[in-house]
Formats: sequence, structure tokens, C-alpha cells
Amino acid sequence: MNYIIDTIVAISTPPGHGGIGVIRISGISVPEIIPKLLGKILEPRKAEYLPFLDTDGFILEKVIALFFPEPHSFTGENILEIHGHGGQMILDLLLERILKTSSDIRIAHPGEFTKRAFLNNKIDLIQAEAIADIIDASSYQAAKSASNTLQGAFSRKIHIISKNLTNLRTHIEASIDFSEEATNILPYNNIEKKLKNIINDMQQVYESTCYGILLREGIKIVIAGNPNAGKSSLFNILIGINRAIVSTISGTTRDTLHESIQLDGVTYHVTDTAGLQKNSSNEIERIGIKRTWNELNNADHILWVIDSNDDSNKKYNITLECVEKTLSVKNKKKIPITIIRNKSDLTKEQIGISKINNYTCITLSALFDHGTDLLRKHLNTHIKSKQQKNYPYSLTENQGNFIARRRHLNALKKTSKYLLSAQNQLLSVMTINELFAEDLRLAHNELSKIFGNFTSEDLLEKIFSTFCVGK
Repeated sequence: MNYIIDTIVAISTPPGHGGIGVIRISGISVPEIIPKLLGKILEPRKAEYLPFLDTDGFILEKVIALFFPEPHSFTGENILEIHGHGGQMILDLLLERILKTSSDIRIAHPGEFTKRAFLNNKIDLIQAEAIADIIDASSYQAAKSASNTLQGAFSRKIHIISKNLTNLRTHIEASIDFSEEATNILPYNNIEKKLKNIINDMQQVYESTCYGILLREGIKIVIAGNPNAGKSSLFNILIGINRAIVSTISGTTRDTLHESIQLDGVTYHVTDTAGLQKNSSNEIERIGIKRTWNELNNADHILWVIDSNDDSNKKYNITLECVEKTLSVKNKKKIPITIIRNKSDLTKEQIGISKINNYTCITLSALFDHGTDLLRKHLNTHIKSKQQKNYPYSLTENQGNFIARRRHLNALKKTSKYLLSAQNQLLSVMTINELFAEDLRLAHNELSKIFGNFTSEDLLEKIFSTFCVGK
């Protein structure tokens, strides 16, 4: 355990009025300040209802107190939790009294309790971040997945890869250092196979991490298409309020509009955009079109809306050609596209879902809210198909899902880069050498950064500064 001299204290419940307020104290001074505050020594892990005393021995408040001695506590240090009434004034009085008990006690920095748990090896960095993600979760799926991460779902996946990589590196280092001895040296084919398995496992974890980021950040749905196709009508129907102005005048929407919704426990960030057209003479409209392309480039899923009553869109082939010509150059990330054939109320087309080439096409009427339920089901199905791909054996209760962050994704990218470089070395030279071993070492270092190993203090400060003060 890393012993830190100063003891920290903070109000752990959010500001405002409530039935209960909690103050948390952690550090080496906790045992000596307990009698000063509560008039007695507490039995570990036993809740007691006691008077909270001021400096003159008068009762400030009646509280429930809990003492967790080191190392069996959240931070790994001595912890005292005080549960009192939730008024801000009384909590501030209790906090002020605690700070006067010892010169070693100070107000905690944001996330410092969790940071100490990490530094004392009670949790790894992935689990530490999951605590903040549980607090910030905006949907059921995100909260459940963050809880899985806190229980170690993500960590276990990375630990398995790290263990296999350690095992491989051990054999590689031995083959280099003791090349003249045949003992414990793996054949070339075995090394190639082990490395290939690690790379395959990395790819699966990478895809799972991408899905975990979607759960944490929400899925960005961008509604786009030509002017007057009914994009704003569809936007209003999906979000459930008349947020966007709807008009028969072409080019009504000039700016992007953003709203968030939840479908089946998943957060979707829905964006309405200005209609795309090639030659606009209006400066404001051109700015809107530019912003539309920016939104499309950052989308997780595109709803391409067309006016099915427009003569140029009567045939599916023309529609697909239009979509492909418009988006193929820009859509380098292969963002999923769903075609929305809107205004079926005018064309009298049958509402439904069809598959045209590689596109899903949904015929609906946004004006009368006919067929939009099919769109919602389609979006849920699309997400579940991603889930099925990443977690084929644990779809039911979301048991395999975990929350992930961009930091994790970047570390996995760098790890994969070095692993692929090692594989190229192995295939081109057909022998084990120092360059191959170095690539494996660099890959291992990058992977270890996910847990917080080899992580700079600046990065740790940045991560924990996003937490609330009492966490």
C-alpha cells in the first residue's frame, strides 16, 4: 500500500437539499479523529447512531457513523463515513468541524478517493474510470455495462491478452539469449500461431471496445438528404417534440439541430441537417451544407431521406445511384446508411422495410407518423447485431458488455500496430530477432497503459479531475 501523509475529506452527496448527506474521510489520521468527533472508538464495519460533537463537546448533529480500517476499504486506507441530514448548511458545519480536528486533514481533490483506490491497487484504472461512467450513465445499457466494467469484464479480457503476450515474450527472449541451447525454445510455427491468436483476440477486443464507446457516448444518428425531403418532420417524430421548423419552402433548415432520445435502453443523439444541394447561391445555405458534411463525417449511422413523390426518385435504382454518388466519396469510414423513402401518404406506397443491394430501405410517412415504428425497431436491431457480433454468448442480460473510452481505443490501436509489425518481421525474415522482440515489448507496454501502468502523472490527473469531489 502507498502511504500518503495527508488525510482527505469531502461531502460525497450532491449539493442541494435531501434526506441524507454523506461525508467521507480517508487517510492515516482517521482513527485519532474518530473519538474527537464522536466521543468513542468505533467498532470496524458496524454502523452506530451517535452524536457529532463540536470543539466544545456540544452536539452539532446526530449521525450514523461507519469505520472501515485499512486495508479493507474502498481506498485501501482508513475510512470514516458520516451519514447525517442532507441540508447543505449542516453538512458544511460538519465539514468545517472535521477540518479543525487535525492539521493533516484537507478537502479532497476531484476524484481523489478513487485515485487513492487505484494507487493502493484496490482497483485498476479501467475500473476507476467505470465508477465515473456509472455516475454519468445516461441510459440503462450504459449503466449496466459500466457496472460490468467495474466488476472486471473489460479488465479480464485485457489481462488474458497480456498474459498470453507475456508467455510469448518469455519464449522469445529465451530463444534470443540462449539461441545455442534447444531447451524451452518454441518452434517457429508455434510462435507464429501464438502471435496470430493474440492478434485475433486483439481484434475482437477492439471491436468490443468500439461498441463500448458507443454505449458510453451514445449513438450519433444524422438525418440527411436533399432539400424538402421531410428530414425535419422525421426529426420531430423521432424526438417526440416539434423542435425543427417544418415548411414546404425548400431549405428551411439552415443549421444543425441536436436532441437525444432513448430506445430500448440505448441513448441516440439525433441530428437534423440542412438539405444537400450542389449549387446554392445563398451564403447561409452554403454554410449549412458545410455543417451537414461535418455531421455526416462524424455519424455512427446515417438516415438518408428522399422524397418518394419526386419524379427523380420513383425508381429504386435511381435512388441508390443518387445516394452512392453523393456519399461514396465522403463516406470513407463506411458509415451505415439507411434509406428513408418518405411521403408514402402522397405516393400511396406500402409502408414497410425492404433490402436493396446492401441498403435497408424503409418506406414511411413522417408527416402522419406511419412506419416510424419500423425505423425505431430497425435502429435497435442494428445495435443488437453489433452486440451479437461482439458478444455472441452473452446477449441476454447484457452480461458481456462493458463501457470503454477513447483512451482505451487509442492504446489498443497502438498495441495492434506493434503486433502487426512483429508479425511482418516474423513472416519476412522467417526467424526470431531483436526487432521482433522489441515490437512485442512495445505492444505490451501500450497494452499495459490501459491499466495505468507506464501512465504519466499528467494523464492520471486529467482522468481523475473529471470525477466529482467526493468520489
